[in-house]
Amino acid sequence: MASKEQMDALFAEARRAADFAYAPYSKFRVGAALLGADGTVYSGCNVENRSFGLTVCAERNAALQGVAKGCRSFTALAISTPDSEEPVGPCGACRQVLSEFMEAAAAVCFGGSGPRVNVTMGDLLPYDSLHDLSTKNN
Repeated sequence: MASKEQMDALFAEARRAADFAYAPYSKFRVGAALLGADGTVYSGCNVENRSFGLTVCAERNAALQGVAKGCRSFTALAISTPDSEEPVGPCGACRQVLSEFMEAAAAVCFGGSGPRVNVTMGDLLPYDSLHDLSTKNN
């Protein structure tokens, strides 16, 4: 789990990344920063496209940059949404991609200009595999 200092640095990097967002359609900038298991930070921003389905979210942008550099395990995530008063979490597609590279117990922090919210990947995407569901009693 990331330390408070690491999370503060990660959140600052996510805020910086949001400044580079390309969001001419939604006007909703997002920055994300992921902490690799080796301590390397990977950041990304949302990049919109007039064909909205081709938009790339900040969280996936950061994760794919890390994977492209050889990282296969992330321990923490910070998301900054400077155009929102309320904290905003990753979309469903990003949750699925992140669950591929982050364990369920990994620390996740996201927030807009208001307070930060601390959760786990397990909170965001419970039962992310058939195995998880098969172990539950009804």
